[in-house]
Amino acid sequence: MARSLEGKLGIVTGGSRGIGAAIAENLASKGCNVVINYTSASSTELAASLAAQLSSAHNVRVVPVQADVGTPAGAATLISAAKESFAGADSRFQIDILINNAGIAINGTISQVKVEDFEASYRVNVLGPLLVVQAAQPYLPTDRSGRIINLSSVSSSTGFVTQSVYGGTKAAVEAMTRSWARELAANATVNSVNPGPVEGPMYAANPPEFMEGIAGWVLHTPLMKAREGIDSPEVVKDAKESGGRPAYTKEVAGIVGMLCGEEAGWCTGQVVSANGGMIMQ
Repeated sequence: MARSLEGKLGIVTGGSRGIGAAIAENLASKGCNVVINYTSASSTELAASLAAQLSSAHNVRVVPVQADVGTPAGAATLISAAKESFAGADSRFQIDILINNAGIAINGTISQVKVEDFEASYRVNVLGPLLVVQAAQPYLPTDRSGRIINLSSVSSSTGFVTQSVYGGTKAAVEAMTRSWARELAANATVNSVNPGPVEGPMYAANPPEFMEGIAGWVLHTPLMKAREGIDSPEVVKDAKESGGRPAYTKEVAGIVGMLCGEEAGWCTGQVVSANGGMIMQ
């Protein structure tokens, strides 16, 4: 693969696992130095292992940083640590790519929604990206070469049962994306991608009400049909029971990586579909 992002610096929030880790790998494979952000101390070993693996495999610098980006102090810590690690001898420091991936999903029907769950969801999923962009803004390029990608979800527009809170946070992310595309036009393009079901513990943890509610969507999503001889036997078997396979993390990461390239420089303020055709916009 061509190293189209050689020498650039990317920051991936929630980058130690799942989609975030796949995005970090995609960027690193293109020559991008990466800051992997994670929140919990329990992810320290995982983040360090991923950083070492990507550094070795792709000959780039990868630095893990623990910070709760849903707080002003955490967002400031993340950007400060990135600057400390990557500022040049002349103290010049630039953030070329920022991926706002960190997020949580606390699902529940209307009667099950708790105030604390609502507040936690909006703090992490909505306030977090805002705080990170605020902290990063002084270090963005001034020639429009920067790239900011926000992770949204099909839940922002599908009205899935049990996801009034989660879907609301992702709709807010899309709204912020459009505003930032205008406000930061001199610095960076700003886009969202909206995955549907993606492999991993977050999807597996969804309650029965949610799985029943999306069954029809899954059935009519063209790329969620499992492929004999291409997908693993386990994936094919599960797809027969559930109606279709979730996306592989690398498939979503590929679309994010595509938006980070120079060729994507005329795309901004968009929600780019990364859901296998669950939503066709």
